[in-house]
Amino acid sequence: MPVTGVRATIQDVAQQAGVSVSTVSAVLNDKPTVKDSTRDQVLAVIQQLNYRPRPAIRRPASPPGIRSVGFILREPANPYYAEIIQGAEAYLHERGYRMLVGASFGDGTREQEIVDLIRVKDFDGLLLTPVLGRDTDLAHLFDLRRRNIRFVLLEEVHGIQASLVDVNNVDGAKKGVEHLIELGHTRIAHFAGPRYSLHSQERLAGVREAYSESALVFSDALVVQAGDSLTDGYQAALAYFRDRAATQRPTGVTCYNDLVALGVCRALTELGIRVPEDVSVVGYDDIPLSEFVTPSLTSVRVPKREVGRIAAELLHAEIEDGPAATPRKVYLQSELVVRRSTCPCPAASEPRPTTRSRARRAELQDTATA
Repeated sequence: MPVTGVRATIQDVAQQAGVSVSTVSAVLNDKPTVKDSTRDQVLAVIQQLNYRPRPAIRRPASPPGIRSVGFILREPANPYYAEIIQGAEAYLHERGYRMLVGASFGDGTREQEIVDLIRVKDFDGLLLTPVLGRDTDLAHLFDLRRRNIRFVLLEEVHGIQASLVDVNNVDGAKKGVEHLIELGHTRIAHFAGPRYSLHSQERLAGVREAYSESALVFSDALVVQAGDSLTDGYQAALAYFRDRAATQRPTGVTCYNDLVALGVCRALTELGIRVPEDVSVVGYDDIPLSEFVTPSLTSVRVPKREVGRIAAELLHAEIEDGPAATPRKVYLQSELVVRRSTCPCPAASEPRPTTRSRARRAELQDTATA
């Protein structure tokens, strides 16, 4: 066992595992020549000694007391991430860390390249909003785990054992649809996010759940594949609403994020469809811009700075103290912020309550008469 405070070497791992240095190297490089039992034995010692391979080529060392963390974000054009970065950076800066930010632009290959660079440059840890998809190669994340490099996810990756900080996306999206149902809307469409995003899938699940708890009938025809940007929302809305008769179009729309929602609003205005008088629009994230556009945007507010701060806190703890036996998962709650982009459905004589709100009213009535 190496002396406390001294970084373990590959020789320490080999000695404690009872194998050669070349065998340890083969395990680290995922060579198929190592028996499974030997591989498991070496990996257990690597974890026990908190061993991290030193890169072959390194830049000059950081100034004394300064340590480094990487943050790979997926959608750099989305202002949503600015507040997350601020929350994480403020926490880490106070503890002597510097955070460098890279962007994958939703490209799994770019994400791999940035992870490889972070590994080679010997960063202490990583925060990551991962690129996901049916054909996504996650080998770089397994490699981080194998090399004992700490990382915390801001979106879950099935099959990867890692700490996670996220919001309850199902509940958040559900709140947006329930708000429109309360206002009497019965035809509500959802402009979905990119297919590589688990958040998009979770928010669509929230839409479905809101429908299932109401008298409305959900249909896949109500889902519009949009994306994550202003342009995505704008183009998807033009295509969807342009040739649709007023009697056939939805009177309410929920969106993957605020950027998509703002793009939808722009398209509706160009088509002569009023927001919210003809179509009410709900966004997600509550970026600062939502409050300043006309009409101001009703949105599901995510506690973005808190997401960043908690993610940095979990990563810092893993770097300093080692990973927890069970990865820690923190889910934060969102809240609906109602502004001027939503109003009662023009065809509804009065708001139609959801199943949940009807039950709540019954509780209040029972209390009043008790």
